[in-house]
Parts: sequence; structure tokens; C-alpha cells
Amino acid sequence: MKKEISYHVGRLFVAGFPGPEVDTQLMKLLVRNQISGVILFSRNIQSLEQVRELNSELGSYSHNALPLMIGVDQEGGRVARLKPPFINLPPMRRLGNIKHSGLVRAVAEFQGLELRELGFNVNFAPVLDVFTNPANTVIGDRAFSSNPLKVAQLAIAFFQGLRKSGVLPCGKHFPGHGDTFQDSHLELPVVNHPLERLMKTEIAPFEMAVQAGMDMLMTAHVKYPALDPNYPATLSQRILTGLLRNKMNFHGVIVSDDLDMKAVANHFPVEEIVIRGVHAGVDLFLACADQERQEQAIEALTRAVEDGKIPEDRIKASLHRIDTALKPLLKQQPLPEKLIGSWQQQAIEDRIAVWIKDSE
Repeated sequence: MKKEISYHVGRLFVAGFPGPEVDTQLMKLLVRNQISGVILFSRNIQSLEQVRELNSELGSYSHNALPLMIGVDQEGGRVARLKPPFINLPPMRRLGNIKHSGLVRAVAEFQGLELRELGFNVNFAPVLDVFTNPANTVIGDRAFSSNPLKVAQLAIAFFQGLRKSGVLPCGKHFPGHGDTFQDSHLELPVVNHPLERLMKTEIAPFEMAVQAGMDMLMTAHVKYPALDPNYPATLSQRILTGLLRNKMNFHGVIVSDDLDMKAVANHFPVEEIVIRGVHAGVDLFLACADQERQEQAIEALTRAVEDGKIPEDRIKASLHRIDTALKPLLKQQPLPEKLIGSWQQQAIEDRIAVWIKDSE
């Protein structure tokens, strides 16, 4: 007989989809598997009005009296799925040069209100990586700074601004992607620093963000031999449970980076990724593109629960953390007047430009 908890396994997933409309496969994931959320990319966005209507339709698939996560990567600079007239933020490195936490907090809050205006309630930002390797193009100017303390201060300000707006933030990429040579979209990076260096530089901003109450953290598909000689962070119980949960006392949601990225997809079958990921400590898997892999991942995790390879209590713990993160979204304050393209937005963009010019 199918275990009751196995019906809820789909809630450990956030899915991407191929186009500007809800397709049959996504509808099946939303209705049959009751996934916790969706993530939109540029391929899903034709215009701001279209994405507003799309998100309104997606929101109708909410379940368990909690909102559906409707997320996007809207960092600023080159990682911005929503283009003008949506607020145009510079790369975080340029905001980092300003060294003004209050401005960063206000900018993130305004961005969050505009995201809510379009129906988003999750932003997979800010980046907590420390940019210490000039050859690292995958992070580069996405990082606030090469100084761990400055990264922490500004990333915390950014997540506080988003949360104040009513948008759920997700810091990334734990335990640090800033000093890699390889792009984890294409291959498995390895960071060979000793433990002392990792704790002092890469991990320090995450530790401070956890202490400040960060809601969600995304894993890095990166291998750190000093922390775990065998597995990348996403699949490492030593890193996610031993370090992040037990030593750093993180109680929020651990989100995997995309299951389709070659850093993991080229080295492990999807069935092993999700089973090992849950054992490691992942609560929520991003499955952003390959719809066949989405099906395979959910089916593999369901079978693992039914066969007793994953304890029911382990799934219940993830569901509890996901529900806890989502509940504040039920208490969102009404939005002010329309902000996208408004004079208030122009004033903020002008202010940012002046501060950046003065900092150069």
C-alpha cells in the first residue's frame, strides 16, 4: 500500500517550464504532484502584462491553504529575467562599491514590491558568494565584494529589504561559489582551500546571514575536499547537515541549485541526486528545464519513501520547513500604488546612479 506521506513528495520540488504559458506537463506537476512552486526564466516572459497574467493563473494552483511559490532569479545586472520598465538594478558589485546598507535595503524592498506587483513571491537572491577569484566569470560582478564582512552586511540588507516587501529571499550558493575556476552549469568545480580558509572567507557571510535570520539558502554544485572529499555540497550530508544545520544552526529551507546543471547531472543519475540530496539535508529541489528529469526525480523520491530508503519523518521535516517559510506570505500587506515605471522608481534609479558615480 502506498504510504500517505508519499503523496506529498512532489512538494519537495520547484519546477521550470518551457514557454510563456502553463503547459500540460506543468499542469500535471501542479495538480497531480502538488509541487511547491515554479521558477520563471526569460523564456517564460514576453511582457510584463503577460507575466502578470501568467502568475495570476499559476497562483490559482496553490494548495494546502498556502501560496504557490512563484520565483525568479532577479539579482540585478546580468542576472535579471525582468527587463525595463521593471526597475533596472546594476550588478551587486557596483552596489557593493557604494558601501551603503540602507540604500541596498531600500532598493531591495522596492524591487520586492515590483515583483509582487507582477505576482512573484520568491526571489532567488541575494548572492552571498565572496568574489576572490578574478578568473571566476560565473559569479564575478554578481557578488557584492571580495571582503566577506562587506558581502554579509550588504546581502543581509538585501534580504531584509526583500522580506519587508513581502517577498521570500533565498541566499546562494552555500558554502561559497566565489573562488571557483569552473562554471557549475557546465562542469563540477572544485575548491581546494583548507578548512580554516573556507570558514574565514567563503562560509563567513553565510554564517552571519543565518544569524540574521535568513529564510532559505541555495546549495552550490561545488566540491570542497576539506569539507567532504567525496561529494559536492548539494549531495553532502557533512556539509548540509553536519555544518549548516548542526554547527551553524540553520533552521530554514535548504534549496538545491538546478538538478539539470552538468556539475551534478553529468556525474550522478537523477535518482541518486534526489535520494542522496534528501539524505544530505535538501528540503526543496530546483528542476528548472528538463521535464523528463522532473518526472524521474519525483518518481524516484516517491519510490524511495515507499521502500523505506527515506524515513517518513525526514520528508515531514522538509514539509514543515517549507510550510514555515510560506506562512508569512499569507500576511502580506496590500500593495501601494503601481510602482513599475513610476516616478518613485525613476527617483531610486537616479539615486543609485549618483551614488555609483560618487563611489568611482
